[in-house]
Amino acid sequence: MSTEQIRAISSRRHFLASSALSVSSVALAWLQQQETAQAEGSKKPNLEPQSFDQLPRSGHHEPRAKAMISLWMQGGPSHIDLFDPKPEMQKYDGKTFPGEIKYDNAAQASSRVLASPWKFRRHGECGTELSELVPNIAGVAADICLIRSMHTGVNNHGQSIRALNSGRIVGGRPTVGSWLTYALGSEAQDLPAYMALIDPGQLPVMGVENWSNGWLPALYQGTVIRAQEPRILNLQPPPYLAGDVQDRTLAFLSKLNQRHYAQRPGQLDLEARIKSYELAALMQDAAAEAMDVSRESKAVQRLYGMDEPATKEYGTRCLIARRLVERGVRFVQVFTQNQFWDHHGSIITSLPKACQKVDKPSAALVADLKQRGLLDSTVVHWGGEMGRLPVIQNDAGRAKVGRDHNTYGFSMWVAGGGFRRGLAYGSTDEFGHRAVENIVNHYDYHATLLHLFGLDYERLAYLRGVREETLIDGQPARVVNDLLDA
Repeated sequence: MSTEQIRAISSRRHFLASSALSVSSVALAWLQQQETAQAEGSKKPNLEPQSFDQLPRSGHHEPRAKAMISLWMQGGPSHIDLFDPKPEMQKYDGKTFPGEIKYDNAAQASSRVLASPWKFRRHGECGTELSELVPNIAGVAADICLIRSMHTGVNNHGQSIRALNSGRIVGGRPTVGSWLTYALGSEAQDLPAYMALIDPGQLPVMGVENWSNGWLPALYQGTVIRAQEPRILNLQPPPYLAGDVQDRTLAFLSKLNQRHYAQRPGQLDLEARIKSYELAALMQDAAAEAMDVSRESKAVQRLYGMDEPATKEYGTRCLIARRLVERGVRFVQVFTQNQFWDHHGSIITSLPKACQKVDKPSAALVADLKQRGLLDSTVVHWGGEMGRLPVIQNDAGRAKVGRDHNTYGFSMWVAGGGFRRGLAYGSTDEFGHRAVENIVNHYDYHATLLHLFGLDYERLAYLRGVREETLIDGQPARVVNDLLDA
């Protein structure tokens, strides 16, 4: 975590914990200011705005999507065992691969083919073939758009995560969630616009960089939601400190903050910190309510697998994600733990276990959004930073075999928000090693995603010094219209 992030968190905790004040008067004043600004009309994304906020704004054209939930499978799910059937590999199972392989770890590499040990079958009217390991996702096959030709071309976890989350393999850039909230703000003024729901195991590879605002104003960084209660620390003041004295004190602090900022115009970190205090005031009730899944019916809780030990934790976070976008949050990302899908060894036992954790909750999210009328305006993304190779890694017996990294052709799926339903798009070669038809690079995906949110990927920019920065950053991107509903 950077010094600035630590300082921001410490300031917020000091404000909420040390002062521990009731915040009704400040919250009311801030909300009135927001409502006044909203009444003046929505704003277009600005290359060099004088001030930054999270008020809702319109894009460059009419949007299809208003919110996004990204189910981030860190480590690289094996596409050829889950989403991309390769029956021809059965002929070569255990034999030498008849071609060239791009290995990441040559020391443990093998040239022997590992055909998928799991069966595939067609699902729904669309007939999409999916693995027996994801029976619940298969149940919503008619609602998902499966992309089998993803490509980043950088075989390390960190660089490929950066490519898919922030557009380039280099660090220090804003993530997709930061770009969307910078461009469009949020319908929710009492919750953060961008929220990261972390796994109880470990942070994903790259840690806090996964929800970084980069060089965008700090207001647009993701807010971390803890995996255990309390999900946001120090949110509520002690009861004995609540009352009129605290209200007046916070009102006074607000005046001091505004006076301090007026003497230092253009200091974006200071502005973002002040607004985070104001947002924290409003969050005291809104955040607790949004994350209280006990308010959901028992039927909904069962839908997400909250009654089963294997799916309870992940299902809870998926349900929280739905509750957040339902309340106007723009972007939510739900993470699995560090290297959860990085199956270099023991894939025959590890992959089913990983699928068991996420399959039912992931499908439930799609089904739940659909029945609530939210799927048409909410993009659901499911995938990681890479797939796996068709050959054995760690060739030390059937129980210990695994697969190495593969970023030259892999799968992910999206649903809702204007993506076509029941589509399997693109293909890899007969071994699933390289994308060969309708290749979708990470920057093509980003251009398409921005388009669905009503944003032109070439026009959405931030003036950093003398350079106009964009998510695409000059790469030869295209909007993949074949992925979109008519």
